[in-house]
Amino acid sequence: MSQTTAGQPVRVVLADDQPLVRTALRMVITDTTDLVVVGEAANGAEAVRLVEETGADVAVMDLRMPGTDGIEATRTITEGPTDARVVVLTTFDDDDHVYAALHAGASGFLVKDMALDDILAAVRVVASGDALIAPSVTRRLIKDFTERPRTPPAPRRRAEGITDREREVLTLVGRGFSNGEIAEALHISIATAKTYVTRLLAKLDARDRVQLVIIAYEAGLVSAV
Repeated sequence: MSQTTAGQPVRVVLADDQPLVRTALRMVITDTTDLVVVGEAANGAEAVRLVEETGADVAVMDLRMPGTDGIEATRTITEGPTDARVVVLTTFDDDDHVYAALHAGASGFLVKDMALDDILAAVRVVASGDALIAPSVTRRLIKDFTERPRTPPAPRRRAEGITDREREVLTLVGRGFSNGEIAEALHISIATAKTYVTRLLAKLDARDRVQLVIIAYEAGLVSAV
């Protein structure tokens, strides 16, 4: 996972083929003290190169770009030699490849109509080693996949070997609940909720919270709502 040096700003690469999107993000990041743009890319290949050259902590990645798309770039970055993490930022209604992007290793999924401050907050969350998918996006994501024909999930993604309580927590994670919301729903402390999530990550060999959402879906613990 990405670890930034204490006191140093999070280094961000912006990857989007729309200059206006990159400009808007760069302008708001410039006004912060804890984030800095170290590169801008108009396609996936450029994004991969810039992440490696700049030692970026986070890549904010569009999915639909010419040449190497965001999915392949995400996979290359997350499987590569750096510790960079990827936040997908795209137009959900127009994109059929969100699930593939998450499988490719994205640690966050955001839509472009979100408030810029929320997007910056997500970058900070991902840079800290956590993952983020908005609950509304999670629900739509699951609905999209349950309505399309697909092959059975891979056995390795089934939620096996966990306790009943851990299964409850995994279900809530799959529904997009934060640790605080899990604690409230199960009448436990936030620290305890965080402990359960940590155990699930270890038991299910999941890289982050995004993969737990995928596992919960594929195990049939969550469905379209």
